[in-house]
Amino acid sequence: MTAVIELAGVSKSYPGGVTAVRSVDLAVEYGELVAIVGPSGSGKSTMLHLIGTLDRPTHGTVRIDGHDVATLSDRQLSALRARRIGFVFQQFHLAPGRDAVANVADGLLYAGVHKKEREWRAEAALVRVGLGDRLTHRPHELSGGERQRVAIARAVAGDPAVLLADEPTGNLDSVSGAGVVELLRELNAAGTTIMVITHDHEIADGLPRQVPMRDGRVV
Repeated sequence: MTAVIELAGVSKSYPGGVTAVRSVDLAVEYGELVAIVGPSGSGKSTMLHLIGTLDRPTHGTVRIDGHDVATLSDRQLSALRARRIGFVFQQFHLAPGRDAVANVADGLLYAGVHKKEREWRAEAALVRVGLGDRLTHRPHELSGGERQRVAIARAVAGDPAVLLADEPTGNLDSVSGAGVVELLRELNAAGTTIMVITHDHEIADGLPRQVPMRDGRVV
């Protein structure tokens, strides 16, 4: 088995007859760096929710890290997310009163890691993203680019099978954004499978593989 993400005939519809994703087939292998790219309303965010097991498909099969999402209970899905999927969002979602180490360590709570190991892993992840000198800084003491690096450290601290980054440069200036993309490339080169959801063709064009979406379909 080489695919960490497998979608077969996947569709997602919502009440009112809205179909956000239509008959998508997609396979992403371990170690890939992939961009899902398309305009607003193309189905990218719904794809993120399906791949991240935050939502279940209306039709078709979603397999993540070998697990068929349809066969898992909500509790098993939560465990899969906690242990095997890392999320990075456009908003940093950092706790304002907590320093960088605490913010990253908190991300390991649901993976069942004991406190000392959470802190050790958090420090290692922050060093990995270039913030070894910012361990005790709180979010308001960090730049936007540094805050996104903390969020990325939180996502990779648990060594997930796949990292899902949703518009990770959306709130950053071009220099900070370029730094975040370069960091994602470095993490991928070290073995992390990464999927970047973006509307920015410049970012997508700089990644090894693009999956273009329009009107809910892969085109």
